[in-house]
Amino acid sequence: MSAASTIATRRRTPIMALLAAGGISRAGNAITVVAVPLIALQISNTPLAIAAAGIAATLPLVIGGVVGGAVVDRLGFRRASIIADAASGATVLAVPLLAAADALNLGALLALVFVSNLLDAPGEAARSSQIPELSALAGMPLDRVAAMQATVERSATMAGAALAGLLVALTGPAPTMLVDGATFAVAILLTIAFVPRVALDDAETDRGLGWRAMTAGIRFILRTPLMRAVVAMVVVTNAIDTAGLTVLQPLYAKGLGHNGAELGIMIACFSGGALAGAALYGIVGDRVPRHGLLIVLFLLAGPPLYLTLMLEPPFAVVAVVLAVAGLAAGPLNPMLDAALYRIVPAGIRARVLGALTAGVTAAMPLGSLLAGIGVDALGLTATLGLAALLYAATILGTGFGRRWRGF
Repeated sequence: MSAASTIATRRRTPIMALLAAGGISRAGNAITVVAVPLIALQISNTPLAIAAAGIAATLPLVIGGVVGGAVVDRLGFRRASIIADAASGATVLAVPLLAAADALNLGALLALVFVSNLLDAPGEAARSSQIPELSALAGMPLDRVAAMQATVERSATMAGAALAGLLVALTGPAPTMLVDGATFAVAILLTIAFVPRVALDDAETDRGLGWRAMTAGIRFILRTPLMRAVVAMVVVTNAIDTAGLTVLQPLYAKGLGHNGAELGIMIACFSGGALAGAALYGIVGDRVPRHGLLIVLFLLAGPPLYLTLMLEPPFAVVAVVLAVAGLAAGPLNPMLDAALYRIVPAGIRARVLGALTAGVTAAMPLGSLLAGIGVDALGLTATLGLAALLYAATILGTGFGRRWRGF
């Protein structure tokens, strides 16, 4: 290996280690998503236990997204990432340890899940906030790195969910959480060993923990036209997509008459397409016009899917449309993430990313609730049509104008 190749490898090691740590953490999160509801059912055999576990997993992401960003910006991205992973890992490991001692009740489980997810949002913000500087160190375009991040995270989530299913079958849901705890340990070791401290040139002067500091991210979003457009677009479309995944698609699959067995195929088609789309964007993403592509991909990812389900064609057609929708959806997060990295000042980056995460997360259960109300009042077919219409109206209403010049 030549000296130049050796230097290039060393410069790219930090960003590769950061992406690997993020992927391993996502795999652990997928294990938790599978294991925690099953543990809740073992403790209290009622659907309310699953609902309570879902609230305990979602609500802290909103709180941690808003409040945790200020803590991350104050501590520094690398240090905050390590601390958040260590604390989350400790709470996760407490679940199987208490279960082994026969001391795990529903209240303790919900409290541990709440604390773990409260720390997870700042940890994710801290990890993502390091990407612009480490990408520059590696000499890699932001769009390419953002696409690599999406590909790694999607692959890790799929692998983690599959591993969780196998481990639950072999050992039970509580012991499975030991593997989740181990993922935090591996992420910490990768960060300590290979990810350097990011030095910021434009750090925000207000780095305290008062109200003004904690709301700096929200204020930046509100006063920046491009940020307002991105947030409106992402919050609404994510709410619709969540409604589709949790309410509309399951009801459609159940209506096919095979006890909803087709739902797994539907999710797999979309997920496989999204993984391929993110990987493809990593290859060509820095060589295509971003704004026009974003609008086209959004319009392909959403409305055609809901219109197809509404029209009830043969299932093979649905599977193809889902795969194409996933292919279009795959590059969306990398494109938006790269734009945010370019326009958000480094000193408040974690606060902006945290505020965005909080807004998106808060809208997801609202989307499921409104979808349920819509199906109950109007029927599935009409609700699917409304979902397609709202999706298209959101993209066309927020995706144009001078505010997009900086994209």
